[in-house]
Amino acid sequence: MLLLALAASGTVPAVAQAAKKPNIVFILVDDLEAGDLQKFPNIWNQLVRGGTSFDHFFVPDSWCCPSRASIMRCQYVHSHGVLTNTAPEGGFTKFFNSGLERSTIGTWMKSAGYRTGLLGKYLNHYPGDVAEPTYVPQGWDDWAVPVTNLYQQYNYTINENGVLRGHGALAQDYLGDVLSQKANSFVSRPGDDPFFLYLAPISPHNPASYAPRHRDAFADAIAPRTGSFDQSDVSAEPLWLRSLPMFSERTIAKIDERYRNRLRSMLSVDDMVGTLIETLRATGKLDNTYIFFSSDNGFHLGQHRLAQGKTTPFDESIKVPLVVRGPDIRAGGVVRDIGASVDLAPTFTELGGAVLPSFAEGRSLLPFLRGRTPPGWRQNVLLEFYRPTNQSSARQTPVPAYAGMRTAQSLFVRYSTGEYQLYDLARDPYELHNLAAKVPLTVIAQFNQQLDTLVSCSGATCRSADSVRPPALPVLSLTPDPKGR
Repeated sequence: MLLLALAASGTVPAVAQAAKKPNIVFILVDDLEAGDLQKFPNIWNQLVRGGTSFDHFFVPDSWCCPSRASIMRCQYVHSHGVLTNTAPEGGFTKFFNSGLERSTIGTWMKSAGYRTGLLGKYLNHYPGDVAEPTYVPQGWDDWAVPVTNLYQQYNYTINENGVLRGHGALAQDYLGDVLSQKANSFVSRPGDDPFFLYLAPISPHNPASYAPRHRDAFADAIAPRTGSFDQSDVSAEPLWLRSLPMFSERTIAKIDERYRNRLRSMLSVDDMVGTLIETLRATGKLDNTYIFFSSDNGFHLGQHRLAQGKTTPFDESIKVPLVVRGPDIRAGGVVRDIGASVDLAPTFTELGGAVLPSFAEGRSLLPFLRGRTPPGWRQNVLLEFYRPTNQSSARQTPVPAYAGMRTAQSLFVRYSTGEYQLYDLARDPYELHNLAAKVPLTVIAQFNQQLDTLVSCSGATCRSADSVRPPALPVLSLTPDPKGR
């Protein structure tokens, strides 16, 4: 009663006001495509069935470090400038040298009174040769990030708040489980809510290391044989795709084994979600906590002749899951409007009462979580990919640099080679029929004009550029003509 009376008089103490703010947990997995989450019982029952899913959620760059920098900074890649995974034009080195750490989701939430924590993967090649292994970026109260062997998830070293701790190869050293324990400790700490936890497990990134207890899971699983699996006709596609051979039986067997290992690896994340929710429930915090679950990019498993990998503009690379549960969020809800990972930080800051800087380029998803579609919502997502100058990194992908736009009904891509892709997704959901050479040149010109506006946008102008309706596509035959066009 006293707090109610104080609230009415406008004199609620700062501590009591802060206690009303919701806790926020953001779980960001590594390289998980927008596939079937039903295979993971805790994620499916606690998050998907217990929350709201975004059915059309995309990343602006389907490569780890540029994508994670976009999440951290709420900016498209051309704005934050972390172009690739490796130095000199990308990776942690570029993020650090550009001074981007002075203003991130961590500093914004901390300034709003949140206890902040980042556990797991930060940015590729952290700490590199530009920072000490004990370096902790601004904005994070709790920091537990691997500095060696993170993808193996064994025999690694973690920087724990400036102290290096080594781990071995025993079952209890498995990184996914260690991060889970640290997350439970972080959220159960008494007396200093609200908290913002950025929890970034490594799974299912290659080599898709899994906990020993999951060794025998999914023994009979095979990779989905979607319409684009081992695509037979690539005659209308850009040269990089035409150059890829069809699969041998041995390659397909490797794809299936990789798929099984990825599923096994994700089971530790599923365990993490289950124990985290139980910890929140046991400490009385679950009802005031929002949990977001997403991925930094997708992953190919045989689609479009890619046995593995990302960096393409196809949905397998750019489309990722986003599921949210929390106070007043509809259970089993589905949002079909287009969202992007640059929209995450505005959502967190609006929930937490933090100030979003003027350079931010995304939009808050909170209206959708409260059951309404805001006016002037985005009509497209800008896609960007830059070739690395680091030769080792460059060999990981055959894809040339490109810019593109993903809309509800189309995908348009402009490559640095002068080639184009254009797909009518309403009629061609597997992106098998490149219409770029079939549509009138005026249609390509219209897409190019809109794309030019997107790739040159900055700050608030991006929210104007992405709200423009895309050009309409003519209805054309989806069968190849005799000349292969």
